[in-house]
Amino acid sequence: QGTQVKDVIIKPDAPNTLLLDKHADYIAVYGSKKDDYEYTLSEYLRMSGIYWGLTVMDLMGQLSRMNREEIIEFIKSCQHDCGGISASIAHDPHLLYTLSAVQILSLYDSINVIDVDKVVDPFHTLFGVAGLSLLGDEQIKPVNPVFCMPEDVLQRIGLQPDLLS
Repeated sequence: QGTQVKDVIIKPDAPNTLLLDKHADYIAVYGSKKDDYEYTLSEYLRMSGIYWGLTVMDLMGQLSRMNREEIIEFIKSCQHDCGGISASIAHDPHLLYTLSAVQILSLYDSINVIDVDKVVDPFHTLFGVAGLSLLGDEQIKPVNPVFCMPEDVLQRIGLQPDLLS
């Protein structure tokens, strides 16, 4: 067990309540400082960052402080012809950022602003089905996690991966 080491000493006069207004102020201003060094370096995380920021603002009852129209336009500009959505403009589409964008648009009740039919493409559907299989969904055939293909198809074509032991 041992003795726990305190890395911070909290002074007795420190605030003992969560200062929601200060947190909301920080998040609301963060996205508006587009020339800041930190903002520029986090471009590859932009879509997920927007999702995290909007979610916490919604939890604090401050979602209306965020620029809904600017965020929706940003998401629309990140959707690619394949249907996937990227982290930021001129980045490649990715399943994670597509999910974040769909969650943001759901939060704003604006899913119709993107091409939803393209979002549900075979690539993303395949990985979703593979995930259900790996979670043990009985309605889905067993899927090989290496090839992301049904086990019976791999057996039929004689392809079996060598697993490391």
